[in-house]
Amino acid sequence: MRYIALLRGINVGGRNKIKMETLREMFTSLGFKNVESYINSGNVGFDTRKSENRKLAEEIARAIEKEFSLSIKVLVRSKPEIENIIENNPFEGQFENDKDLHLFFLDEEMPFDQSERLLSKANPNERIVIRNREIYCLLRISFLDSFIGKGFIDKKLKVPTTARNWQTVKRIAEL
Repeated sequence: MRYIALLRGINVGGRNKIKMETLREMFTSLGFKNVESYINSGNVGFDTRKSENRKLAEEIARAIEKEFSLSIKVLVRSKPEIENIIENNPFEGQFENDKDLHLFFLDEEMPFDQSERLLSKANPNERIVIRNREIYCLLRISFLDSFIGKGFIDKKLKVPTTARNWQTVKRIAEL
């Protein structure tokens, strides 16, 4: 089966630097096949017979810690899960630029109280839909100016995520 590993916070602002070539080699050393990466922000496609997202994420995180001495959060989705995320985009047709839509990947579904707190912050410039282990966020303002871009989910709700813009989400589906 085809999977996508999403690494959080690598090669951002000069921190947690990992060369993609070396990262792909590490994935191959774990026995994964057809390893591909997309841009330097930690999107890696691979094939494996293993089938549990969380165990794959833990195995990859351990290998990164061993290989690079970095503690990196890793989230894994199967290719069908990524395709489902794209097919069920609640904002389809409501934006012109793929960089206006952001997708936050979570380890597990957000608890109800935290979901309600997040949804209460939504406004016409920052629209939010939560589905399963993903948060869709359509922005009419700059990501950096938005409450979500300022770390509301991580800092206020204490929910670890990794985010990708819609352009990247569509590209990783092709890995």
